[in-house]
Amino acid sequence: MADSRAATPVVLALVAVGGAVGATARYAVGGALPGLWGTLTANVSGSFLLGLLLYEALRTDRLGDRTRTLLTTGVLSSYTTYSTFVVETVQAAPAVGATYLVGSYALGVAAALAGRAVAARLDPREGREVWA
Repeated sequence: MADSRAATPVVLALVAVGGAVGATARYAVGGALPGLWGTLTANVSGSFLLGLLLYEALRTDRLGDRTRTLLTTGVLSSYTTYSTFVVETVQAAPAVGATYLVGSYALGVAAALAGRAVAARLDPREGREVWA
């Protein structure tokens, strides 16, 4: 059985196309909400969507490997931005940086769990729970 995550030309193309879409969306969010708020918005909304898509994919098999690669590895990986988050945290005043650091992680985890809860409501059939 072939590894669906292998870097074949098709997988690389899916990641590239998805990455272009995600980077463009991230740029638009940063333009609408410059600075910490834009990064926080992108990272929290991206965490929600990752929780939703990955949990839905694990539970229902509705997302094929290529669709999941396009949306998660491509779009959402370039939409969210850990590097900008780190730079902004380090450059902020200490109290602001500490609050931003803790708040970003707390909101990101909460958003991923909210995405998981929404996925469970989309298809509430018994016996489809996934425990990590």
